[in-house]
Amino acid sequence: MKAWILERQARIENKPIRLEEIPTPEPSDGEIRIKVHACGICRTDIHVAEGDLPLKKSPLILGHEVVGIVDKVGKDVTSFQLGDRAGVAWLNHACGECEFCLSGMENLCTGASFTGWDADGGYAEYTVLDGDFAYHVPDHLAFEELAPLLCPGIAGYRSLKLTETKKGQKVGLYGFGPTASCVLQVAKHSGLEVFVVTRSQKNRDAARELGADWIGTYEDNPPTPFDAGIIFPPAGNLVEFALSQLKGNGRLILAPVYMTPIEINDYNNIWLERSVKSLAHISRQDGREFLQIAGEIHLKTQIEVFPFDQLADILPLVKGGKVEGNAVIKIV
Repeated sequence: MKAWILERQARIENKPIRLEEIPTPEPSDGEIRIKVHACGICRTDIHVAEGDLPLKKSPLILGHEVVGIVDKVGKDVTSFQLGDRAGVAWLNHACGECEFCLSGMENLCTGASFTGWDADGGYAEYTVLDGDFAYHVPDHLAFEELAPLLCPGIAGYRSLKLTETKKGQKVGLYGFGPTASCVLQVAKHSGLEVFVVTRSQKNRDAARELGADWIGTYEDNPPTPFDAGIIFPPAGNLVEFALSQLKGNGRLILAPVYMTPIEINDYNNIWLERSVKSLAHISRQDGREFLQIAGEIHLKTQIEVFPFDQLADILPLVKGGKVEGNAVIKIV
């Protein structure tokens, strides 16, 4: 099969990945093989390629927004059959035995492995994984539309769950890219009031089209304090700013995988039992819940689709913010 291989980390502009012909993987007992039709490009892939995250496996196939068709099933697999549509997300495996797994928090599993980091991902014609960690995906969406749901969609959904907001409450979204657009749609479906804070006029227009209740810049004063907030950019300087806009007992969720230094200089901005919590990975339950909701509400995603063999040239465009919405590689 053809696959994009990373062996050594380097700036993405220097094209550290290369397209090679390698043996097609075979599923072991309990595993399925997926003929990959599309794979979304995530900034986490760039963080791994460039060394912001340590290289855990070499050679490595990146990509963790994977969708395709099951074309081979290993022994003892009961959750998938040949021909099923399937998706693969960031969480590739969890031990099922540690304190986190046993308490319903497998996203914090001490023995977890992650797609496109510990295990080969979807920038390839085929991928294999434990059938229990793959997802059934909605039938009525094209593979290219589905791919982004497997990362920004599920991760955004978990960040919204972490706010613990209830119908009628107010949530502020700081920054408005692909993940926030998914959160906005699910939040409105859940009966929340959604306030979007972003510098970009284009993103403000997108938030308005998706039904945000209030949209402003960082210089504007929201009409009311929020019950919770979610920060999407990796900008630590936004933490104190967002805290200052929360009610007492407000919850602030940090959604990025890394963040620039955080400083809270005025204790009053975190006083009144306001709290800060980071998002860490996803669980399978998050994925199942989100994909069901996404199918029910026909969740909208903005995508730009590129040929598989252009991946090395597209990654720098994604890094530079030169792609409209979610970049997706079409493999079949």
